[in-house]
Formats: sequence, structure tokens, C-alpha cells
Amino acid sequence: MSDIQDPNAYDPKAVETAAQSHWQATGAFRVTEDTSRPKYYCLSMLPYPSGALHMGHVRNYTIGDVISRHRRMKGYNVLQPMGWDAFGLPAENAAIKNQTAPAKWTYRNIEHMRAQLQRLGFAYDWSREFATCTPEYYRWEQLMFTRLMKKGLVYRKNSVVNWDPVDHTVLANEQVIDGRGWRSGALVEKREIPQWFLKITDYAQELLDGLDTLSGWPEAVKTMQRNWIGRSEGLEISFAMEALAEPLTVFTTRPDTLMGVTYVAVAAEHPVALWAASGNAEVKAFVDDCRRGGVSEAELETQEKRGIFTGLYAIHPVSGEKVPVWVANFVLMGYGTGAVMAVPGHDQRDFEFAHKYGLPIKQVIAMEGETYDAAAWQDWYGDKADPRLRVVNSGAIDNLGYQAAFDALAEQLAARHQGQRRVNFRLRDWGVSRQRYWGCPIPVVYCEKCGALPVPEDQLPVVLPEDVAFTGVASPIKADPQWRKTTCPHCGGAAERETDTFDTFMESSWYYARYTSPGANDLVDERANYWLPVDQYIGGIEHAIMHLMYFRFYHKLMRDAGLVKTDEPATNLLCQGMVVADTFYRENPGAPNDWFNPADVDVVRDAKGHATGAVLRADGKPVHIGGTEKMAKSKNNGVDPQTMVDKYGADTVRLFSMFAAPPDQSLEWNEAGVEGMARFLRRLWAQVHRHVAAGKAPALDVATLDAAQKALRRQLHETIQKVGDDYARRHTFNTAIAAVMELMNAISKFDDHGDQGRALRQECFEAVTLLLNPITPHTSHALWQLLGHPEATLEDQRFPEADPAALVREAAVLAVQVNGKLRATIEVSVNAGKETIEALALAEPNVQKFMEGMSVRKVIVVPGKIVNIVAG
Repeated sequence: MSDIQDPNAYDPKAVETAAQSHWQATGAFRVTEDTSRPKYYCLSMLPYPSGALHMGHVRNYTIGDVISRHRRMKGYNVLQPMGWDAFGLPAENAAIKNQTAPAKWTYRNIEHMRAQLQRLGFAYDWSREFATCTPEYYRWEQLMFTRLMKKGLVYRKNSVVNWDPVDHTVLANEQVIDGRGWRSGALVEKREIPQWFLKITDYAQELLDGLDTLSGWPEAVKTMQRNWIGRSEGLEISFAMEALAEPLTVFTTRPDTLMGVTYVAVAAEHPVALWAASGNAEVKAFVDDCRRGGVSEAELETQEKRGIFTGLYAIHPVSGEKVPVWVANFVLMGYGTGAVMAVPGHDQRDFEFAHKYGLPIKQVIAMEGETYDAAAWQDWYGDKADPRLRVVNSGAIDNLGYQAAFDALAEQLAARHQGQRRVNFRLRDWGVSRQRYWGCPIPVVYCEKCGALPVPEDQLPVVLPEDVAFTGVASPIKADPQWRKTTCPHCGGAAERETDTFDTFMESSWYYARYTSPGANDLVDERANYWLPVDQYIGGIEHAIMHLMYFRFYHKLMRDAGLVKTDEPATNLLCQGMVVADTFYRENPGAPNDWFNPADVDVVRDAKGHATGAVLRADGKPVHIGGTEKMAKSKNNGVDPQTMVDKYGADTVRLFSMFAAPPDQSLEWNEAGVEGMARFLRRLWAQVHRHVAAGKAPALDVATLDAAQKALRRQLHETIQKVGDDYARRHTFNTAIAAVMELMNAISKFDDHGDQGRALRQECFEAVTLLLNPITPHTSHALWQLLGHPEATLEDQRFPEADPAALVREAAVLAVQVNGKLRATIEVSVNAGKETIEALALAEPNVQKFMEGMSVRKVIVVPGKIVNIVAG
């Protein structure tokens, strides 16, 4: 029997403590390889240990736990691990704020958040837990990097980067927002500094092709990755320079517009721009100015287009005409060749720039039936597949379509050694260097004689010192000459360590594999090929480009190193929606708004329940109602999961987070909804206790059930069938919960206390307990014991299977319409003929009422669904 006997006192804390103690004592979720069962690897993206869980974490991890528990009940050998993405800039910022070392802050947060996860009852194999900031983890990352260096997949070069002058670090393009650092808010600068790169571009085509094999990934994610990889076919064309020995090379996907080039634009960092700046103060000032601001394409799209003439001319490769060379702030050195041929007649950006600076505009594309106007923009440039498109004003290629003009120019320029076909990718190599302290040290040493060398494998890991005085002004390892000092592994002479650390995406790109091989004497061992690929990966769509691209790339690196056998790291991907909540604020003239937490605000509603205003509970004065937005500290609209768990219990919070919305849609937090889930669990608890208190139920004899008993049993097995499908295939946990709630309502109305009635109720309660187990495992654990299984481990019970015989219907309910409007319902035998159905429909009193004065023209019977009477 359960330890908790009072049916009127469902005590979540006691229920959950008892279940968790049982799981811990039995090692319920520890897992090993077992070839006798199908494996299932369910993984949610690991959290950053920021200090406390937020509701987004709770939702994400509950989704994974529901899927994992259900799969285990279906007989799978399930791995569900958890760890910590523990390096990164936020720890440094927090360390400065709290006057502590990043390591101390990080480990303290891990302890707290681990306890929170355990309080929520997630079925993790905690024996596989790791934090990415420990040498036991990152030594293998360093080992992989040294191997990649030896294979030629790593290089170091000067690169123009986004530099945050406050945080003293390089920022990825996605971390630059409106020209400012995403954390510091400082204006970003362009700097050219040495960086380490991984050659992800060597895998660009494979990364693109692999998307076609990922049928279990959302199309939105695959589309974003395709666009980011950005495969394009075009010509690389050389423009001779009038005053320079080296030609200027451009890449274009539209060589059919070559005769429309009226200027060439280069990046501020391009050698041509720097040569021009060396002898021209105005050009130099412009080039220096361009160094401020980010290097992201998104920023270039929105900023004002500016440029300056270099005084230099390029020679058009076909016409031989002189074409002015401009420095333009919309050209990036890191993309393509750092130079573009400008066709203002057919490219909007080039068109706007030409208008601004009075440069010529030439029409070289004509669209049949349309008139060209050089003063207005026409978007013909992107319609290369339009059969009406013809090249004009272009000499030998006049009247050709796009592909014919492309082929003709490719042949002509190749013969002159002025151009060649080329496939380009928008994807750039992965810059993995960061100039911060709290990260994995890059395992490289610098020797004046021997150059940059990988740290020998037997000297790994290069350990990051954790007990440091951290001010945030300079990295402790950069400032410590003793840490930097080492010997060259080749010549034995004096050398220095690399003081940059890895981009933290390095740690999160292979963590999923390490979970499969705890204690392995390499990144992974043979156990990885049992567990991989991940069967279900879960995380936000905001990771679609960066993390998920690097995740796929690193898996291919491990495959090519012989560590894993599969091509892709995860078969299925579920991107959960955000958790959103109402926002409330007061305006401060000349200052930021004051934002108030929803828990501190009372909303005033009218008789229909519509919000008409809100007041702050502390002073009773009005506050503005803002929009419903993602929970965030900036809007103070977050809800503390710990508070909710303490108040309602973990199962209630889990139940609400799965019931309020489908997993891939936004969930709007509503405490009234949480209250509703708590009431449901209390009712379930009370009903099961009343049933058990009446004594042990006899065995069910399905052959002697009466009509009411058959109806309830049919609903039970229809619910089993639906919930199983919702869990496994559809991942619509909200509809699964709704189906169980409908079944519970039917059970509560089932007024049959005879032996067969009690036996059927026992079957129903056992099934409900099992159906809810993936979502409310603590409550299910207690109820399963209460229902007569004191020694059984619920985690090893099989998920219910629908009884086909119970699903057979002897009668069907049909809607009856008169001239298309619903007027009645009738119950008929599933074997009833058309004449019988028509007679029953016409005999219905409400049907006769709406047919007064009319005669039947036609009766349409749709078997099992509807009867439509056409009368007039």
C-alpha cells in the first residue's frame, strides 16, 4: 500500500519525496547497453548554469522526460542524460558583479540547478553527468583539435572580426545587435586579429546534402541551414587594374549582367582599399571609419550605404572600358573575394548607391512586355529563370537568356584566363578563438624557431587555472607569464602557450557523444555506436544556425576520425515554443520603464472577463498592461519554477506545462491554469482512494458487460489508443491529457458499484495511472502502489495497449440535419440499413417540428456520420 492513505489530503511534497527516494534507492534510470532491446536516446539541449531554472527549462526538459518515460514503457532501452554547458562570458560578467571567481560561481550554480532538476523528477541517468568546464571533459576536445591540426583542418590567420571594446572579446555576427554587443551594449568595432579556424567549408556540400536525409527535422530549421550554407554557382571574374599589377577578382552568380557593370566596390580592408588609403587622406579617413560597426550581413542590410572613390580604375574584361573602383561600407572582406561588380541597372543595393553618388546606370536585361525606367527600381535581377528575360546592350550575348549568356561568357573568359566557373558557399570557416579567460585553453604553443605547434597528446589537458583573481579587465592567463611559459615540443626551446580560449560552441558541439561513453579514454569509445545517433533531440529554434550547424559538422569530424559510424548526430529534432507571460509597467519620463512581475499585479476584469486595467498590489495604483512576451529578466515577467513547485508540486507544474499548448507552440503562463491542474490531480487522488477503500476489486469478465459498462470500457480503450499515438507519433501531449480528463469525467459519472462495475473501475484507474506516468510520475508511482502493486516498479510496467475487441461499436450516433442545419441526433445499430436510419431520423420530434408544412425531397445518409434531409 502507499504510505499516503488520506484521500482528502493529496500532499505533493510527500508523494514526490517518496517516489524520488524509491528511484534513487533502486537506481531506476541508470542505463547500460543492451542489444536485446531497441535503444532510444532522448536528449534535451544542456543548460547554461546561470543560477536557477526558468520556465523555459522546465518545459523543455519535461517534454524530453515525457518522451523518454513513454519509450521506456514501450520496451526501449532509454538513455536520457543531463550535463552543464559551463564555460562562457556570462560567468565572467557575474564573477565581476559578485566579486568572485567564475569557477566558484559556476559550480555553485550547478549544485543549485541540479537540485531543482531532481526536485522536478526528471528520469536522468545522473551517473553520466558532466560540466564542460572540467579538465576531465575538455581534455578530449583539446585532443580532437590537435588531431585536426595534423589533418590540415585547422588554420590560423588574421581576420576582421566584431570586437566588443567593453567585454574585450570577439563577437559572432549573431551577437551584434544594431551595431552593439549583445551583452555590453557597446558600439562594436572591426579589428583584424589572428584567429584559429576550423575548416567547416570543406564540409559545406555534405552539410547541405545531409539536410535531405533529415526527415525528422523541422522544415524551418533545414531551410535556415540551407540559406546559411548558401550554395551558389557563378563565375569568378578578373578585372585588370590600371595602376596595380594584381587583378581585382569578383564572384557573381549573374554573369549575364557583366556588361552592366558601371563601378566595382571593395571592402574597407581589401588590399586595393588599403593601397588607395596609403596615399589619400580622405580614403584613409573613410576606411578608418568603416572599421567601426559590426561585420554582420544583417547590419549591412539596414545601415546607410556609403562609399568613396579610390581614384583607381579597373579594366572591364569584355569591353575594355575603365570602371571606377569605390570603397563601400556594404562590402565585407570576409565574404567572397571582398570585392563586387556593381550592376546598378539590375541590383537594388547597387542602384541606390549609384543614385546617391551619381554613377551611371545601364540596362542590360530586358523583360518582354515591360518597360525599363532607369529612374525607378525594377526587380528583374532575381528572375533569371523567367523565359521572357533577354540580355540587351551586351554585344555578342544580346538576345540570349540567362543560362545561354552564362555559358557563353564562361567559355569566353576561360579562354582568356580572365574567369572560371566556381561554386561558392555563403558559409564561412568557423572562427573558434575567443579572447576571454573562462573557456577551454586552445592547445597550441608558439616557438620562435618552429612556429605554432599542437600540444603533444601526452601533455593534455592544458588546464585552465580556476583559483584566479578576476577583474574582467584582462584574462588571467594572458596576464600570467608563468602560465604562458612552456617548452617547444619539437626543439625543446623556450615557447609560450596560446592564451585564447575556445568558442563555447566547441563544447556543445560534441557533448551528446560524450554522454554515451562515460569514462572513455578518448572522446568516445565503442559504446557510442550503440547509442548514436540521438533518436530525439529537443531545443529551441534559436539554435537552428549556429549550434545545430556546428553539432552536425563536429559529428562528421568524429566520423572521419573513426570515432563514430553515422553521418548525422540526431534523427529527429523537436523545437519547443517559448514560455510567454503578460507584462506590466509604469513609465518613467526620460528613463527606462519600471517593469512589475505578474505575481505582484492584480488585473481588473469586466463582467465578460476582459482585462480593463491592472493595479500594483503593493500600493493599489494603476500599472500599464503591456504585451504578452517571452519570459525575461528585462521585462520582469518570469515565473520562478521553484515557487510553483513549492506551492503546487512538481507533477502539477509538469502537467500544466504539457497541457497549456502543443510543444512546438508558445505556452502562455496562467496560474489559474496551474490551479486547474492541481484540482485535477486532487480529484484523481480522491477517486482512486475511494475506490481502494471499498475493498479489492474482482476480476473483470468482459463477456458479460452490459451496455453502460461496454460504453465506458470502449472509451477507456479509445483513450489508450489516442494517448499512445499522441505520445509516440504526434507529440501532442496537451490532447493526450485532455483525453484522459474526458475519461476521468466519464468514470466519475459511472454509477455502478456492483462487482463488474468495480472491476471495470479498477481497469480504468490502472490505465489512467499508466497513461499519466510519463507526465506525472510521482503521483502515478503512489497510485500504482495503492491500486495493489506495492512491490512493482512502475518504470518497468508496459504502456497500456488498446483491446481491439473493446473498440468495436455496436451502435453509432448520427447527426440529423434538415436542409443543412443540425436538428437532432439518433443512435442506430452499426448494421442498420438505410431505410431504418431514414425512418428513425424522420421520426425524431425536433426533425418533425422543423419540417412542418414541408415535404421530403431527398434523404442523404452518410454511414456512421450524418443524415441530411432535404425538404421543401
